[in-house]
Amino acid sequence: MVEELVAAGVTLVSAGAVYAMAAARVVKQYERGVVFRLGKLRPEVRGPGFTMIVPGIDKLRKVNMQIVTMPVPAQEGITRDNVTVRVDAVVYFKVTSPAEAVVRVEDYRFAVSQMAQTSLRSIIGKSELDDLLSNREKLNQGLELMIDSPAVEWGVTIDRVEIKDVSLPETMKRSMARQAEADRERRARVINADAELQASKKLAEAAKEMSEQPAALQLRLLQTVVAVAAEKNSTLVLPFPVELLRFLEKAQQGVASPPPVAQPVQEQRPAPQPHLDPTPEGSNSRQD
Repeated sequence: MVEELVAAGVTLVSAGAVYAMAAARVVKQYERGVVFRLGKLRPEVRGPGFTMIVPGIDKLRKVNMQIVTMPVPAQEGITRDNVTVRVDAVVYFKVTSPAEAVVRVEDYRFAVSQMAQTSLRSIIGKSELDDLLSNREKLNQGLELMIDSPAVEWGVTIDRVEIKDVSLPETMKRSMARQAEADRERRARVINADAELQASKKLAEAAKEMSEQPAALQLRLLQTVVAVAAEKNSTLVLPFPVELLRFLEKAQQGVASPPPVAQPVQEQRPAPQPHLDPTPEGSNSRQD
């Protein structure tokens, strides 16, 4: 009799241990448990920690509550200004309602992925190339709104959406490079012309000041000589300003020149001419 009682007790303990092992569940801190009893959703959501269910009757499904990072495959489309591009993005989302994420959609990850790809194609068709390259913040907000609208019904909240890369055709890259080069050259020419204008004004002011003080030209010349000599060159080319010559000429004009010395004038007499006696034709001359 005692042996039978001991065996029955051992059997009950074993059955209880097996039942406890089958009914025991552990929900992690970043998870929530959704319980279905005979296929019907239980209203309470099991929090993190140890929990028990009815084996064979209840079914516990764990839902991850962490932020999920999902890359969106590159989508090819034509922008509003007829440029073919390939754009890829990344979506950050999390589950806010575990029960709705399990009941309302079969696979919320796959649903969010497909919705992100569709919305990305739509954004490409509605945007211009310049917006895709420089105004991504606005496009990210529009893309997030397009994905978040249907995802709210699935118990999912879109945290943020980022466009990672925009791939352009090689011909478009070369065209944009030429455009950027031309724009930089135009700005360089404008800056150079502005610098020349300012320099010409300053040089005109300097020339005006030097014209009032001619000695400043000599000082400027000496400064040039000092600057050239600092390079330790073996050959020194010294420019001689024309203004200095004019200054010396004006200085010479101020000194009175001595009066010219009178020289004696010699009287010139005409030279004597020889006298020839004409002889008549046909006559003979005779010498005495």
